[in-house]
Amino acid sequence: MKMNDFIARLKQQPRIGGFPPRQEPRSPLVSTPVPAVAAATEQIQQLAQQLANQMVAEMQQTQILARNGRTYTKFDAVNDVVGNQTETVTAGLWSDNLASLTTYFTASDQTTSQRRYYVDVYQDTPSADGAAVQYSLAYGHALGSGSDSQGQLNDSPSRAIYSQYRQLLLAPTDTRFTTAGSGSTDSIYIVNFKRNRLKERLDPGNFELPLVKISTRATNATGSVATGSGIITLIDDSSVAAASIGQSGKVYNIVSGSINNGVYSPATPIYYGLVYPDYGTLILDGKMLDQNSGFATNTSSSSEGNNHFVLHHSISGSAFFTNPATSDKFGFIARNSEKITSTHYFVRIKNAEYNFSNNPSYTTGSVGQIAQSTFIGDPKTYITTVGLYNDRQELLAVAKLSKPLLKSFQRESLIRVKLDF
Repeated sequence: MKMNDFIARLKQQPRIGGFPPRQEPRSPLVSTPVPAVAAATEQIQQLAQQLANQMVAEMQQTQILARNGRTYTKFDAVNDVVGNQTETVTAGLWSDNLASLTTYFTASDQTTSQRRYYVDVYQDTPSADGAAVQYSLAYGHALGSGSDSQGQLNDSPSRAIYSQYRQLLLAPTDTRFTTAGSGSTDSIYIVNFKRNRLKERLDPGNFELPLVKISTRATNATGSVATGSGIITLIDDSSVAAASIGQSGKVYNIVSGSINNGVYSPATPIYYGLVYPDYGTLILDGKMLDQNSGFATNTSSSSEGNNHFVLHHSISGSAFFTNPATSDKFGFIARNSEKITSTHYFVRIKNAEYNFSNNPSYTTGSVGQIAQSTFIGDPKTYITTVGLYNDRQELLAVAKLSKPLLKSFQRESLIRVKLDF
């Protein structure tokens, strides 16, 4: 057998083990050329972009139509509403928010029993319209001196007044008022501001009490009392010293001075008493008023001295004198203070919003044509009021602008509405 024939037959026999017979390579798959794929992809992207642009345009048009006919705009609670904003606001303490009181009247209809304890002071004749109590004056003595107990042991008006204010303003362990002027004192004069005028508190640093010196006084001082020419003005020392904190809140000293010029001789002040701003009460040291203002306080036992009327005459008498620093009458100056919590609403009005009005004067004719021809294609409105509504479209608050605000497609507006609580 020839060699070539042997090899040919060997190739035809089945093989056991070894490597598989060699296969001839196949032709590779035919692929699409790269430029054709890129062109198709770009075409798809263009179609997608056109569709997206069309959707955005439709959404914008819908928004414009919605804004043009919008009646309400809902606040964004995160960006448009700012709450819990606090600020301290002060105002004149007297009627009509006046800060200076120069007229003083007492009421004849106050009973004799009441007058033994205190006297109410009005800014006008008590019978006049608008007349109201501005403050009350009282006198207290720890031992009951200066007033008549009328046979009731240890039950004189001055003792009751002292005990009342001691329990109201001092710690339970304190039996006497202690001032920097004379130390522990049994004799005190009280100025008590009317509560509804005080609001939250007397504004520290913003009260000035004028006192004219007393030249002569009667044993019973309900009538007129002769006043001299010397005048002192009293303020608190909040401008030069920190308040002490007690059971009744902050406490400042009452010293000689004025609001305009501050404490007289700050290094060595002349102390006249204590002020309790949170209670709207001035406690004046009787010893210091006797020493520097000629009060000659009646401290006899079972004697109806009516000392609080002496204080009234000293205050009211100051209105007859002119302050050389201001050329005005001396007045009892006082301001109240309160903390206001506010919520701010930012009303944002975009250019395409609220440019039309549903006021009948805005249109004319049966088809509702715009009455003002210059408004056609360029409508305008004037915003005068902002209404705040709840989710049920119920009007809760109204804010008025100081003047009409022009609104058009060329103008956007931002209005801040402040609600105080």
